[in-house]
Amino acid sequence: MEERYIPSQVEPKWQEYWKNTQLFKVEEDASREKYYLLEMFPYPSGKIHMGHVRNYTIGDVVVRYKRMRGFNVIHPMGWDAFGMPAENAAIDNNIHPAAWTYDNIRSMRAQLKKMGFSYDWDREIATCRPEYYRWEQWLFLKMLEKGMAYRKESYVNWCEKCQTVLANEQVEQDKCWRCSQVVQQKKLWQWFFKITDYAEDLLVHCDQLPGWPDNVTTMQKNWIGKSVGASLDFKVDGSDAVVNVFTTRPDTIFGATFMCLAPEHHLVETLSRGTDQETAVSEFVAKVSGQERSAEGIEKYEKEGVFTGAYCINPATGEKIPVYTANFVLMGYGTGAIMSVPSGDQRDFDFARKYGLEVRVVVQPEGESLDGATMTEAYADRGVMTNSGQFNGMDSKEAIEKMADWLEESGIGKRAVSFRLRDWGISRQRYWGTPIPVIHCPSCGVVPVPETDLPIILPEDVSLLDKGGSPLPTLDYFARTTCPVCGREDARRDTDTMDTFVESSWYYLRYCSPRYDQGIFDPKAVEYWMPVDQYIGGVEHAVLHLLYSRYFMRVLNTLGLVPFKEPFTRLLTQGMVCKETMTCPEHGYLFPEQGEKQDGTLVCSMCGKDVDVGRVIKMSKSKKNVVNPNELLEKYGADVTRLFCLFAAPPERDLEWSEDGVEGSNRFVNRVWRLALTCMESIQGIDAYKGPAGALKADQAKQLYIKVNQTIQKVTADIETNFHFNTAIAAVMELVNAMYAVELETADDELKSVVWCCLENVLLLLSPIIPHFCEELFGRMGNQGSILEQPWPEFRKDSMETDEVLVVVQVNGKLRAKFSMSADSGEDEIKSAALGDSKIIKYTEGKEIRKIIVICKKQTLVNIVV
Repeated sequence: MEERYIPSQVEPKWQEYWKNTQLFKVEEDASREKYYLLEMFPYPSGKIHMGHVRNYTIGDVVVRYKRMRGFNVIHPMGWDAFGMPAENAAIDNNIHPAAWTYDNIRSMRAQLKKMGFSYDWDREIATCRPEYYRWEQWLFLKMLEKGMAYRKESYVNWCEKCQTVLANEQVEQDKCWRCSQVVQQKKLWQWFFKITDYAEDLLVHCDQLPGWPDNVTTMQKNWIGKSVGASLDFKVDGSDAVVNVFTTRPDTIFGATFMCLAPEHHLVETLSRGTDQETAVSEFVAKVSGQERSAEGIEKYEKEGVFTGAYCINPATGEKIPVYTANFVLMGYGTGAIMSVPSGDQRDFDFARKYGLEVRVVVQPEGESLDGATMTEAYADRGVMTNSGQFNGMDSKEAIEKMADWLEESGIGKRAVSFRLRDWGISRQRYWGTPIPVIHCPSCGVVPVPETDLPIILPEDVSLLDKGGSPLPTLDYFARTTCPVCGREDARRDTDTMDTFVESSWYYLRYCSPRYDQGIFDPKAVEYWMPVDQYIGGVEHAVLHLLYSRYFMRVLNTLGLVPFKEPFTRLLTQGMVCKETMTCPEHGYLFPEQGEKQDGTLVCSMCGKDVDVGRVIKMSKSKKNVVNPNELLEKYGADVTRLFCLFAAPPERDLEWSEDGVEGSNRFVNRVWRLALTCMESIQGIDAYKGPAGALKADQAKQLYIKVNQTIQKVTADIETNFHFNTAIAAVMELVNAMYAVELETADDELKSVVWCCLENVLLLLSPIIPHFCEELFGRMGNQGSILEQPWPEFRKDSMETDEVLVVVQVNGKLRAKFSMSADSGEDEIKSAALGDSKIIKYTEGKEIRKIIVICKKQTLVNIVV
């Protein structure tokens, strides 16, 4: 037999076996408890990176473990195939997005299969295929029918480089989440989903997701952003228009001396039209549209504004107050209109001082008297009411409730709740996406496409326009159509496509019945498999994909299509794979293979100059600190790669790449391989021991048997409770070390039977982690079928305790030796054993022993002071 594990011989063999036996294929089975594990599906970029490898390895271990525990496990894979990267790559490489996408899918599918992941490939989906997005279009029509989808003209986030609109959640620090271009504001007709209808429900249920990390639910709560306050209308003087305002400080309404509107507010243009301010307002709006428009971005700019030429009436005082448009007001907060109280808000105060507006004090510190004319800054704390009519002298905190009552009684306003969350703009002015299934008719307006006409197929025989502009509006055969209501032949299809996050908001449901053609999914299959029991993916999707998926589940629940609201019971957000960067003064960032050691110094392989090793950061193609999984597979095989990814760090922590760590994993795999072959040669015709530890005669056999049962308990607990595979692997390593201590040549049958038991359990415990390796050795031990079809090992409760304790010996506080002793050993015996240990003698010989401290707990600690 081979002395070393040769992955190129073993791994393809077992991958072919799994394929031929359809080992991972599953169907609904009401007699068995289901388990649905899902990793966030990848975008088909063409290459699997180390982040993918780690993510999918974590999931695959859990799947294999759960199957061995008797669960009916579904583990699907597919492709998040629409989106801008395919278009950008198509433009760069002069290839059609469809061809680029399908080629990449073939390539990545082959890579995933080479890793040995246990996917049911019969359930594979690609979101760019008509049989998938047909049902997305169907759902859009249902949402449109119920008022859950609507179209309006509004200012939206526009990325000039990507030539498309972005949802608020896709703007990161004022920049496009894809290309990092600064986002501008642009007025367009857009389709929206009314996610705000579910804001309260989404928020409340954040506290009902105990299987989710706290940081993710906190991020969602903050994004939803609930505020409690009052809503009131300020009538525009001389007009029927009103400005609606939401405020969390109704106690300050008497101090509102002017109004500020966001430049994107629909009334800005209306109020200034026909006034002397019309040109100034138009120029100001155009200027602000090119600035960063977020809570963080507006702080970079001096606070500026322009008078609109209109006044509104303060409903509390009856006074006319000027209406401005200002760059520090955002449409994404409240109503996009602020009743400005300069005495109580610093931004309003700065603005008032700049433009000579009145500062009226309405809340002042107890025992003090502030003067609006001489104040140097706003006072925003609790205080005593003044200049506020019947509320004068009242504590401002108490006044909030009293004034809210008064607003409602007077018909001026009402208590209200506001959310930071805004409706989800799903229109994208791009080609590679799901066509929106509506028709625009000159006579009938917006008309839904009849369900019988679905799917509206995205044409794939098109050439892309420069700069990523969509060709769909230019394709007469696609855009021109007949109105299904009145029959006009000059109607036009909507040429926008849906945001790619729409596809990923419900794909996990389609996996339950991917070939079902009578509806969006088979209700019986969804009833059996859903919700997802364990979801694994990146925390970067906390307020994108994860929030949208929760919203979609509520839509489907409202439509009566599913009986539940939450899609994912448990969520694991795995850490990143990180590596240090390397830079050359001449060539900039270097790939790992471009740095080579010469006389102990790291130099650039291209120019020989010294290389600077930077900090450890997330692997990134732009920083070139990436490791190619294909190279790892060629050198080490899938199982060693998997083992390193699991052993190097707990799944929720970042994993720091280490070539030494990979080599260490390789050494362990081969150590087990050699041990297994030695056992097979030395142990013939002896069954594995299965009885209680107490029935074993020899002490060595008993201690080893106790060790294997303790290991089974430890590994099971580590996988079951927190997915800490690193400590589970470490426990198996300790068992392997104990097995190596047995001299098989001189061992009796009793000891050999225990060793054989240990070997069987080592392979069972490692089989979810290094499956090809364990399949091979399991078969060589004389077993039939797959190790995955074996039950997960159970530990014997009567074989968990040992009558020995571990003694840890330190010299002057430094660990120098470990050994076991009888649990009933006295303190003098422990001291004598410690002093007589050969490793301790090395550090104490010839020295005065000043003190020996013995602490007896679960393990015994001896500290020798010399």
